Formats: sequence, C-alpha cells, structure tokens
Amino acid sequence: MKISWKSKQKSGSKRPLPLVSPNLPFESAEEEDDNCNNNNKTSNVIEASNTIIEEQNKKKKLDHTETDNHKTLTSSVVVVPEDLHLSQTFQSQGNKLAEDGRYREALTKWEAALTLTPDRAVLHEQKAQILLEIGETWNALKAATRATELEPSWSEAWVTLARTQLNFGEPDASIESLNRALAIQPDSKEAQDDRETALHLVKKRKQLHESGLSETDIRYTVGDRSRTS
Repeated sequence: MKISWKSKQKSGSKRPLPLVSPNLPFESAEEEDDNCNNNNKTSNVIEASNTIIEEQNKKKKLDHTETDNHKTLTSSVVVVPEDLHLSQTFQSQGNKLAEDGRYREALTKWEAALTLTPDRAVLHEQKAQILLEIGETWNALKAATRATELEPSWSEAWVTLARTQLNFGEPDASIESLNRALAIQPDSKEAQDDRETALHLVKKRKQLHESGLSETDIRYTVGDRSRTS
C-alpha cells in the first residue's frame, strides 16, 4: 500500500401576570359611581403588568446575550495556539517514525497529537493508513471514517476509507467511497485504480456466489484476495 504523509439551555417561559377579575365584591350601590375609577385602576394594573413583563423580557435577553458571549469565548479557546503547535510537533515526529517503519511508535505520537487536537482530519487519515499497514483493519476503518466526517471534501480521505473497506471485505462500500473521491477529484489516479480493483472483486464475488459458497465465505474470500492484490 502506498502511504503518503502530509507534513441549551431551555428558556423557560414566564407565566403572565393574571388580569384583574371582573367579579370583584364591590357594593352594588357604589358600582356606577366607581366604574370609571375601577376602569382606570384596571388599566393601571394592566399597564404596570406590561411594564413588569417588558422588564423581565429585557433581563432575559440580557442574560441570553451574556450566555452566548460566554459560549463564544469558550469555543474560541478550545484549541489554543500552543496546543496546535505541540500537536503539529507530535505529527512531524510520527511522520518520521512512520517513514522509518516504526509504525507503533508513530501511532503513539499521533495519538498524543489527537489528544490535543481531536478534530484534525489529517491525523485520523494517517492513523488509518498505519493501522491498515499493521493489519488492524477495523480500527483503520473507524479512523478513516472519522477523517471523512471531519473533511468530507478531502478526496484522499475517501480513498483511504475505500482501502480500509476493501481490506475489510466490503468492495461495494469501497466503490461508493471511491465514487465520492472521484466526484471531488476526477483525475485521481489512485482512486481510479482502486475502483478498478474493487469492481474486479465484486465480479469475483459474484462468481464465488454462483459456485455455491456461503455469504460469509464469500465475504472473507474477497477480503483475503484484496490483501494480496
């Protein structure tokens, strides 16, 4: 396999203040004389209620603004420059170890880099390549999948994912990933070649199926053949 290194808070709704009841126990003799005063009082109470609600809404908006500002500040310091620099240092050390064939040591360096910067797709992609190289296909598949999730427009990540799928005995899924890679980079020779290999394995699987082998035998026979291609 050719390896290429790349140096809520829920906002609670407040209950509105109750309106003044129209059935207050006023003396019937005073009802007409006090209608105007009662109306004025009711109007004043409603106005006061509206004022209180407005103040509460203003306070709520202010609280939300402060919370949003805090979230923005917090998210902006998730990856500080020092961590990024140290992550890149670990990555470079891992690259050198991988070039020297010291794959396990390289993985250790990249794991350290991922602890500091877990959303760097390149680290997951390189990790997938090495895991595939040392025969840890399932872990390689998970790492490559993560790389495509983080950088869905990165053609090489899809190629790496396709290779892990091919080695896992899933040529159909591999072809889908290679189609994604070629949609991004139509002239990718690696993607074109790997797609031909996957198509050949699908054809071979069909022949094996017609020979009467079980689905499990077919899957692993195709997987084994892909590692020797």
